[in-house]
Amino acid sequence: MKLRTRVTAVFTVGALLLSAVMALLSYQLVRVSLTEERERAAVRAAYYNASVVRSGLAADAPDVAEILRSLETTENRQVLVQRNAVWYSRTADEGRTSAIPTALQERVRDGEASVQRVRAAGRPMVVVGVPLPDGTAFYELDSLEELERTFSTLALVLTVVALLTAVAGAALGRYATRSVLRPLTRVAEASEQIAAGQVRTHLDPAAEPDLARLTGSFNRMVEELADRVERDRRFAADVSHELKSPLQTLAAAASVLHRRAASLDERSAAAATLVVEEVDRFGRLVNDLLELARGDRALERTEVDVEAMAREICRSRGVSPDVVVADAGTWYVDRRRVEGILVNLVDNAVKYGGGPVAVRIGDHELVVEDEGPGIRPEDRETVFHRFVRGHTASDRATGSDGTGLGLSLVAAHAAAHGGAASVEDRPDGGALFRVRVP
Repeated sequence: MKLRTRVTAVFTVGALLLSAVMALLSYQLVRVSLTEERERAAVRAAYYNASVVRSGLAADAPDVAEILRSLETTENRQVLVQRNAVWYSRTADEGRTSAIPTALQERVRDGEASVQRVRAAGRPMVVVGVPLPDGTAFYELDSLEELERTFSTLALVLTVVALLTAVAGAALGRYATRSVLRPLTRVAEASEQIAAGQVRTHLDPAAEPDLARLTGSFNRMVEELADRVERDRRFAADVSHELKSPLQTLAAAASVLHRRAASLDERSAAAATLVVEEVDRFGRLVNDLLELARGDRALERTEVDVEAMAREICRSRGVSPDVVVADAGTWYVDRRRVEGILVNLVDNAVKYGGGPVAVRIGDHELVVEDEGPGIRPEDRETVFHRFVRGHTASDRATGSDGTGLGLSLVAAHAAAHGGAASVEDRPDGGALFRVRVP
């Protein structure tokens, strides 16, 4: 899981847990507070009505039903009186007497006023019992349905608030992560540019003052890396240049020796041929090293007829130009570098793949296919490194004339254009080298 996703998830879960805890606590506090307040209101109303009933019962021959009708009650508040084991109510019983718990009745008969929350016929109620003179008991049943609906609405509101808080936490986490990771993103982008060959890429110290130490260390590392690359490039260029003069002399002497091989004995002639081949290989290695040393030169883009260039290169290598298939023949690129890409890919196909069977030129994409044994998956990345050959070349005889720099030059020329080189299996067998040149 990505760091940004993990941090966002932590913010979301944290916000959800915090809001859930706060919502639960708020719900409980409000529920307890409102319930207690409703009970107190029910007790006050019950005591008041009980005092009215007590006054009415003090008269001679009281009419209990008439006394109860004089009380102010509602559909949600009902009163009952038990006198001489007889129940009195303003309306029909409808099961209200059964809603009064037996334990509460016993306490009232013992002269103790009592309050109890009950649920009768699925409806929440609070029952208040008040003892009256002469063994009479007064009961008032107050419905809590409206209060329960209030609690349901409150729970829904708090749930929505908790979810919205979690969403806000996710947004905050994403914003915070983006802010925290922005400097690291710049470091990653700069590293990618350096890997692509722009070794002088620096970070702006003023962009992230809080990361001045990281920025300074990164820029110093870049400077040291650039200096090292420049020293290596200059060393390779100097060595290769210094080798050219004695190499040309050696090549001329080897050529003279090779022309006179017919007059030499068999062993001497074989040695002369071997010297010529190795001098030639040495010369190409020096040229490749010089080409790599010039890899940091700026592009010189011009209109290039890549199709005509590819046909000429194939013809010079003894390959039929008919293998060239072009959908877009003209590119705006560095001619020298694109020529280097084509030369090395065609040479690679001739040496190790039995020759190219197709050279396809598309919209700034070049594909060279061969019928060789292909490239093993584990070699497809390293084959573009310097002095590395695929298993096909490595398994050849010692006399292989490859330098191990051809495909690295292809990758370097593609990277200089901002592109990339890759290799994959050809559907009909063999290798398919693909180079994208934006």
